[in-house]
Amino acid sequence: MAVWIVAVGAGVPLLALAPFAWTYLASAGRRRTLQTVPHRPVAVVLGAAAWNDGPSPLLARRLDVAARLFEDGRVDRIIVSGDNREVSRRETDTMTDYLVARGVPAERIEADRYGYRTWDTCVRVRDLFGVQAATMVTQSFHLPRTVALARAAGIDAVGVGDPSLGARQRSTVVGYAREVGAAFKALRDAALRPAPARAQP
Repeated sequence: MAVWIVAVGAGVPLLALAPFAWTYLASAGRRRTLQTVPHRPVAVVLGAAAWNDGPSPLLARRLDVAARLFEDGRVDRIIVSGDNREVSRRETDTMTDYLVARGVPAERIEADRYGYRTWDTCVRVRDLFGVQAATMVTQSFHLPRTVALARAAGIDAVGVGDPSLGARQRSTVVGYAREVGAAFKALRDAALRPAPARAQP
């Protein structure tokens, strides 16, 4: 009996971490740096909180990565994806304005205004924007799940993550902790392949 208790006690944590491990395995070799990422036709920037005066610090850092990819010729255009409702302070409008201010031509930026979840973003950019290959841009803690889901959606995805720990320590630690639970939903999405959520009022 004691052996079974020990086995179950050891197995439960391993089972709980399995989806999280899947995100890392599915994105292995595809999480790159600004200097090593290969060319892709488009960068897809995942949304995050927008504030009244512009993007939140984490979102601004994602956008800075995307702008650098464009400047370096590693992508040809940028898709910003997020919740563009007023209640979310118009994420994609905010993202677009920030990139334009950084020197990215407005005609090279497209917006997915209904990217409510990571899976939704991956499916929408594939179906509505015809994306077959992309560089996914987000924070490093979110990158394995993002690349894994993009690949599950049929996109030849690589990713560049912003290593935000030094600049936004608390938010980054919370982000890593959140990923353990979020991986369950990600694996479910990859298996069940639900349709993206419809536009919400």
